[in-house]
Amino acid sequence: MPFHDLRRALAEGGAQVATTRPAGSQGRSEEARIRPARLVEHDRLTACPVGSPAACPEPIAFLDGIQRHQVIGYAGAHPIIGAVVAAAVRARGPGGHLHTVAMRCRRLLVGRAAALAGVAPGAHDPVVLPDEEPAHPIRDIDMARAVVDDARTAVEVETGLAFRAERDDWLVVDGSLAESPAFASDPRMLGISKSHATLPFEGPDLVRYLQLPAGHRSSVFQPASHRGAQVYAWGLRLWPWEGRDLLFGLVRIEAAPSPASLAAADAWSRWLLAERVPVSSPDARWDRLLYGIHSVEEYLRAAVLEP
Repeated sequence: MPFHDLRRALAEGGAQVATTRPAGSQGRSEEARIRPARLVEHDRLTACPVGSPAACPEPIAFLDGIQRHQVIGYAGAHPIIGAVVAAAVRARGPGGHLHTVAMRCRRLLVGRAAALAGVAPGAHDPVVLPDEEPAHPIRDIDMARAVVDDARTAVEVETGLAFRAERDDWLVVDGSLAESPAFASDPRMLGISKSHATLPFEGPDLVRYLQLPAGHRSSVFQPASHRGAQVYAWGLRLWPWEGRDLLFGLVRIEAAPSPASLAAADAWSRWLLAERVPVSSPDARWDRLLYGIHSVEEYLRAAVLEP
């Protein structure tokens, strides 16, 4: 993990170094909830067969990000958190090979002002947590986690916009397009979310949504959102779930909220089915992964996280 330099600086400054590794290798934290969506296709939620997988006939690229954070030490009772966030776009070239065309990385040092005062941040950007409430180590770590989440989102959006300023390829984004108005309105971007912490239906519709057969999508809907830009979305089952789990192989696809997206939902779903990682993939999330997204993750781990 890329925090050895920070721990050394803490030790030299007299702070207490921490070497345990809490859940800093996880992705964004999300609260499980139901947010009922509005159907924009069909009178009731329907399972729609999309047809056989078919490769995208145009240039296509993939955007993903990573984040890592760890408690690296304490100044008294104040935790000091080191973090790294990064994002990259990899485009498919001749012969189907993916190559990196855009990348951004940011390193953070997060804590209360008193905790960061004696630390030399080096290449890390200091981020000061608010002091309105008394110090509580667990609360401070939770606030730092939110800071890291936001930083990852920002670096992903920055990387995607830099790519779009140079190229007009189709861009498949790991995560929600609603995080960025520019992403949500882009007619050549598709978001793919592996998380189902927020579900768009309840009751019988939720059952139909979670029991989509393989190679089927749900009716297109507009997710409810208290923040972020509006998008159209639909569930897509990449692999059969029977005998496994209701969420196995299920992803949520997002696109710009337009009649064109509604008309192309089947075709775009076929493209994504063609991008599935092989069943033999060693990644535990293989059932919801696309090959291009996996390639970006592997690239970022090697470029940013390897010692």
